[in-house]
Amino acid sequence: MPLVQQKWTYAEMHEKLPPETRAEVIDNDLYMSPAPSAEHQRLLKRIFRLLDGYVEEKGLGEVNIAPFDVILDEDNVVQPDLFFVATEKRGAIADRGLLGAPDLIVEILSPSSFYRDTVQKKDLYETFGVGEYWIADPANQVIEIFTLAEGKYRLHAFLAGSGEITSARLGDLRIDAKAVF
Repeated sequence: MPLVQQKWTYAEMHEKLPPETRAEVIDNDLYMSPAPSAEHQRLLKRIFRLLDGYVEEKGLGEVNIAPFDVILDEDNVVQPDLFFVATEKRGAIADRGLLGAPDLIVEILSPSSFYRDTVQKKDLYETFGVGEYWIADPANQVIEIFTLAEGKYRLHAFLAGSGEITSARLGDLRIDAKAVF
């Protein structure tokens, strides 16, 4: 449920809230998030290190970590936990945030973000053409990877505690799920 019952835009969010506020606008509704848990941050750090190292080594683009705005349009601005932008789209990274959809997004679930990450943001990312969406659940040691095909997300991989994480967007990426959890 949105925090305030009024319609918000990206411009209004920046005008009315302090710059360091962890806030998102989804379909003109404002959502604010508490600071993440220690386990959330540990998982995020591990995923970031693995993806960023791979992307840097291969020269594929850039990996960014929250908080950093992803400006899908004026009515939809999110701060995914992590996102990847391919080299050819790096020009879309502005000082205020990424202008448009990244190639890959990772969200890490918490009790307060479960519905937003698994339903609202998944639908939003699909609509705006995010090529790959990872949902990581630290409580259950699960990673779901969805890839965009013909405008709809399809399950690419479901890993529960073990197995090999692969990516349709990152070529020969191979990560042992045990290294993440």
